[in-house]
Amino acid sequence: MLADYHVHTGYSDDSAYPLRQAALDALRLNLDEVCFTEHVDYGVKPEWNEPSRARFEDGHPVTNCPYEPYLGELDIVRAEMGERIRLRAGLELGVQRHTIERNRELVARLERRLDFVICSVHQVGDREFWNGDFQEGRTQEEINSAYWDEMLAVVEGFHGYSVLGHLDLIRRYDPFGDYPFERVRDRVAEVLRRVVADGKGIEVNTSGIRYGLGDFQPSREILGLYRDLGGTVVTVGSDSHKPAHLGSYLRLAYRELADLGFEGVWTFERGAGRLVRF
Repeated sequence: MLADYHVHTGYSDDSAYPLRQAALDALRLNLDEVCFTEHVDYGVKPEWNEPSRARFEDGHPVTNCPYEPYLGELDIVRAEMGERIRLRAGLELGVQRHTIERNRELVARLERRLDFVICSVHQVGDREFWNGDFQEGRTQEEINSAYWDEMLAVVEGFHGYSVLGHLDLIRRYDPFGDYPFERVRDRVAEVLRRVVADGKGIEVNTSGIRYGLGDFQPSREILGLYRDLGGTVVTVGSDSHKPAHLGSYLRLAYRELADLGFEGVWTFERGAGRLVRF
């Protein structure tokens, strides 16, 4: 069983991959299940029907996912594909401590139509990681400490998610290079204890390999710590934004999870998780 649980299409601001084509490509790749996880980042992006408030990149406004068009097309493609492949409806929420309430309201509004929700931290104080805005003027210790402090504040205040996404994302955008895990281990453990206590999970994001990190995200150290703290709920996703990335390294991630002692990966339907054993 191969399930890619982190896939972006043209309904995310940073992808032009048509949803129907992604579903057809997944079928061609013999994937059993795909969950689309379109971007929502309150604080740095307006809603899709408020383009006048958005910044423009490459000639188009950068907004949150257009929920109704996205979910409407997914319903159509699901009917077209029938039982050949399972297609799940998800969102990836870029949550900050000051946007928790807006994310809570969105999940409550769309709850009956969503299967799965990723909670990620993409920015702190509305300053983004991907463009270096947040890192500017900060030391490596300040960057990493602030990231994990924000993550802890988010999981303490927000519970409307299925898994935490690419849990050590800051590694990808740390301008100083690798930061010793020992220096953040206690902060990471606090986050993971909260995740386990709340019955939530984490994802293994395979994009760390293609970004040259030499590891998945989160790292093997974090995956082992999560297991040692009693964590069992794990999904695997490629974080695909284009055809070349869809389904990448799923089997490798499954093998690593098995080596670490996990029994299988989880899939979700209408928010309810199910363990699929290796």
